[in-house]
This record gives sequence, structure tokens and C-alpha cells, in this order.
Amino acid sequence: MKLLLVGGTRPNFVKIAPIAWALRDLWGISAKGKKKKGSHIFRIVHTGQHYDYELSKAFFEELDIPKPDFFLNAGSGTHAEQTGVIMVEFEKTCQEEKPDVVVVVGDVNSTLACSIVAKKCGIPVAHIEAGLRSRDLRMPEEINRIVTDSISDFLFVTEKSGVQNLKKEGKSETQIFFTGNVMVDTLLTQLPKLKKKTHPRFFEGNYAVATLHRPSNVENTGVLRGILEAFVDISHDFPIVFPVHPRTRKYLESFGLNNLFTDGNITIMDPLPYLEFLSLWKDSSLVLTDSGGLQEETTVLKVPCFTVRENTERPVTVELGTNRIVGTERKKIYRAFEDFRKKGKTRGKIPPLWDGKAAPRIVDILGRIFS
Repeated sequence: MKLLLVGGTRPNFVKIAPIAWALRDLWGISAKGKKKKGSHIFRIVHTGQHYDYELSKAFFEELDIPKPDFFLNAGSGTHAEQTGVIMVEFEKTCQEEKPDVVVVVGDVNSTLACSIVAKKCGIPVAHIEAGLRSRDLRMPEEINRIVTDSISDFLFVTEKSGVQNLKKEGKSETQIFFTGNVMVDTLLTQLPKLKKKTHPRFFEGNYAVATLHRPSNVENTGVLRGILEAFVDISHDFPIVFPVHPRTRKYLESFGLNNLFTDGNITIMDPLPYLEFLSLWKDSSLVLTDSGGLQEETTVLKVPCFTVRENTERPVTVELGTNRIVGTERKKIYRAFEDFRKKGKTRGKIPPLWDGKAAPRIVDILGRIFS
């Protein structure tokens, strides 16, 4: 069997890594990505949606992922432009490689584009992280999730809400596989590596880590100002470390909001490599984020998380984990922080099958389907 494993953004590669490890270990692929006698074949496609190849390359090296076999150079642009470029280039890859299955992960434009192309080429599609729903069609990711799932043949689900969502949307039980969360596989695999390195602590005692990147939060002056003012309020009690996403930095500058940070105890920095960022947030007292992945990762390590959004597609992180939806208004965010300060850390539970073995389950299922 020949499999194409598709990623386009840095979070995609965090999800792809354990799949690549499992393919290598279970299908007999050498550390250099070369096929051993009698084994299946897999190829990695990097669409270039996160178009800084050198930054992506650091992820490959850090996470021990084989160098991509194809780099599609999608680059930046509008959603339509980016999706269109990926579709044109990925069609060429499919025609050249003629894979038996295309595996896509997550909910980015690359996920949508490559799943559509594969289906139009008559190639089965497997979607990892299927079934998640925020019910908010203002989120580009929600559109990508719905469309990708609607045409995927094999749906690998991270939490039970995903199974329920897919059944309601008419998917057959034979297509749905509850296998756990590949991001957790990566997290648990990389965590021991931190003990072998010295990572500087930014603060002694309580501190918070913030991330912000969603267009609905950073491309609206009023919304972004309110969130940042809430961060400043919180930083008077918990110093905040804020690795700033390129999109967020762009709008901070264009809206003239950088001056807000002078009123608080906030350390601004560039985005960090995976291990450095993990080292930073795992020891924090609180994470403030609009990221989907961080909701999951903080749940596993039982770090309190405030999701700076009005909804989440990952409800298990709220129902069982340490996540809390706090909205985007300054008063609501700070009110949640005051409540957190009074009541202390939430005792969360790790969701079912978030045990670091999701990828081997997925690869085993694919192997049986295509044997």
C-alpha cells in the first residue's frame, strides 16, 4: 500500500509526527524514510501553508519526522488563493504517486484542499481529528472540518462528541474509529526530553502563558484591545509570557496596540519551537489561549486553561479537563480569573484513550483496511 500523509502548518506536523513514527515502526520504514523489503510505503507532503520552510524544518528535526517528499509552496494569500494553489499542486502529486489512501489531519486549508483533490482523483481519504464541531460557521476551521468529514472515507476521532456528531451527520459506524488523540502521543513522547535539557524559567512562582492567533480575535480592533486589556489586568497578579503569532503581531502594529503592554507585566517574544514552548507552559499556573491544541495539551498535563473564545470544538476539555471558556470581553475574562484565584486549580481528568497510543491504533486500522 502507498499512503500520502499531508500537512501544511506547524500544528499539523505535531499531529503527523506520531503517525510517521508508527508507520516507520509498524510498517518497517527506516529512520531515513527508506522502504525496507516487503513493507508498505508512505510519503509526506508539506503543502507550505506555513510557508517559512526553515521554521517548519525545525519541527521535522525536533520531532524526528522524515524530510517531506513533496513541498507544494502554497505560501500566503486569501483562503481561496491558498486553497486553490494547494489543490492545483496536490493534484499533480496524486497523479504522479497514485496513492491508495490520502491521510489528512486537523482543520486547516490544507486539510480541506487535499481531501477534495483526493476524492476527485478517486483516492480514499482518511481524516485524523474528525468529528469536532464548534457550531460556529464564522470560524474558517469549522467549514474545513465539516466539508472534509463529509467526503472522507475513514474518520479517526479524538473524543466521543466526535462520534456523536458524525453519526448525526449521517456517517456510518463502519467509517468511524474512536482512536484517541495523536497530539497527546506527541506530547507524552516529547515530555521526557525536557529532563535532559536546561530550560530557563521566566518567573518564580505563579505566571501565565498567552497565545492568540484566530482572525476573529486579532483582526478586529475592539475585540483585540479588550483581550489585551484583560491580559494586562491579569498580569498585575500573574506575570504573562506572550509568544506572539505573526498574524497577531501584524495587527498589533497596524492597530497601534503595542503601547498597551507598558501598563502590565507582559513579556513579548517570537513564537517558540515545540519543546521550548512546552517547557514554558507546562510549568505555568495558567494558559490563556484561543488555540484548539493547547486546550487538549493543558488538559493532559492538568494545567488550568482559559479559552479566549465563545465556544470550543473540543468539549471534553471542559467536561473532563482543566479548560474553561471565558469569552473575549475584558470584564468576562478578568471575572473568570478572579474566580480562578479564589477557587484554585481545577481537578481535571484525562479523557478516554488520550494515552499516547492513538497513532499505532490508526496505523493498525489502516493496515487492516488496505491489506
